[in-house]
Amino acid sequence: MTVDIDKTTGDTPPAGPEAIKAIPVRHYGRYISAVVAIALLVGVVYAFSQGKINWDAIPDYFFDDRILDGVGKTLLLTVLSMVIGIVGGVVLAVMRLSKNPVTSSIAWFYIWFFRGTPVLVQLIVWFNLGLVFEYINLGPFYKDEWSDFMTPFLTALLGLGLNEAAYMAEICRAGLLSVDEGQTEASHALGMSHAKTLRRIVIPQAMRVIVPPTGNEVINMLKTTSLVSVVQYPELLRAAQDIGQTSGAPAEMLFLAAAWYLLMTSVFSIGQYYLERYYARGSSRSLPATPFQKVKANLLSLSNRSKPTGGTA
Repeated sequence: MTVDIDKTTGDTPPAGPEAIKAIPVRHYGRYISAVVAIALLVGVVYAFSQGKINWDAIPDYFFDDRILDGVGKTLLLTVLSMVIGIVGGVVLAVMRLSKNPVTSSIAWFYIWFFRGTPVLVQLIVWFNLGLVFEYINLGPFYKDEWSDFMTPFLTALLGLGLNEAAYMAEICRAGLLSVDEGQTEASHALGMSHAKTLRRIVIPQAMRVIVPPTGNEVINMLKTTSLVSVVQYPELLRAAQDIGQTSGAPAEMLFLAAAWYLLMTSVFSIGQYYLERYYARGSSRSLPATPFQKVKANLLSLSNRSKPTGGTA
């Protein structure tokens, strides 16, 4: 080894710092947990493969007309129930925040009652209200017996929609409270009415807080529609149960219904992601990458790594 000596002073220059060799920390717990998780997954798959289940019956009935009709009714009931829930939730949230003690108390009682009782109980109560109201009389517009008026579809719609309004009221109230009061004061100073302030100033800013839990409620509503089978409404689960009784494959049809629910909730989850991304534009400097953009970036990084790098002479 040769040492360079400064010819002017005769001193040897100070030695540079040695290169640091980074040794990655080994996480043995992660490896063990991964092996255990894979072993459990393999065990579950093996148990289902050895069970007395006719898996061939699932693709045979997957696109059956009765199943597709049940899927359509499930989606229709989900959308209409959420419309009732969102509209009712906004109204109840505004009433809850009102300075009028009467409207505030009514909204509080509604939320307390519908959140405090199971939705299955509410569905059964709606279906049996004919014991209390024998007739429904709306004057010159409509008059009929309660049993004829309260159809399974109307029972399911009222039971799910009115129950959802109680939960959406709390979500909307949290979103409205998240907007700074200075926004309301500034709009009032500009001469805007209270209704116009809510419509143009408060609600658009509150949507960033309201949208994520609302998306979760939509997905939850899609699954909750399975409860309306108890009131004889032929949605997806009811259709699968009817086919299971006639075909002799009840368990297989339940797996089929689960597959359809997974498919629909996955599509709704994708829509929720892009909706949240849309309303995040005003709060984030840079929007999060979409799944397609992430895949594209990973492919580009892999292609760049595979290219040979030329050395310098």
